[in-house]
Amino acid sequence: MNPYASLSDDFYINTHLHTEMDLPSQRETVLHYFEQLQKRYPKMGRFYQRERGEFILEEDRSHGAYRWASIEQKRICSGIVNPNTLEEAMEQHQTILEMVPYHMSISKLDCESIGLMYGFDYACRTNHNLLLAEAIGLPEALVPLANRPGSHLMSFEPAIQISLDETFKTHARINFEPRTTTYQSKSQEYGEELLSVYVTIRRFESLTPEEQFSDELKRLESLMRELMDNYVVENILKPLQAAIAAR
Repeated sequence: MNPYASLSDDFYINTHLHTEMDLPSQRETVLHYFEQLQKRYPKMGRFYQRERGEFILEEDRSHGAYRWASIEQKRICSGIVNPNTLEEAMEQHQTILEMVPYHMSISKLDCESIGLMYGFDYACRTNHNLLLAEAIGLPEALVPLANRPGSHLMSFEPAIQISLDETFKTHARINFEPRTTTYQSKSQEYGEELLSVYVTIRRFESLTPEEQFSDELKRLESLMRELMDNYVVENILKPLQAAIAAR
């Protein structure tokens, strides 16, 4: 079972491999890469290019759970929304990281960073900024300003980034994306915009000749689970759930 599925309305796991050099964009190379991926996941049948140039292959989104993959100028991405298990998502990401050295000519030297992200979306018809301030609290030094008579909190997008080792190669970042507009704050008429929480662990710099992309992703996953289970779930996600339920 997915231990994090019940913590939000939608839960997704994404992997990003950033490169120093531009990725191949020739028609034959791009199509061959996605065709090989489609053989592994036959339901990934929707292929298109966005205005900014990135190529996308994805499953039907209408069922609420789906896979996707993309190629950007300097980034390979993989994602799965509402996976049944964590293993299901990581198997897809591992598959892609094993494919890209051969199909997209990505070397260990060309690696700028590898990132693993857990995303949590909440559909809540309320002021996201006030909700976040209530659930996780404002920094003590800012409380008097936020509570100034006649003032109204318009934006609160906290973020924290820490290094997970002494080399400063592996970073963890937690950030929030509230989507309440100024008009909504004034009118107090709120839609079903999503409030998002992102937990990202990212390893920087090239891989050594002894390292492998897939092994590095396993290491990031181990760090992610440790952060989630020991810090994020109890101190951030559950208080946020409780604050939403109380409104």
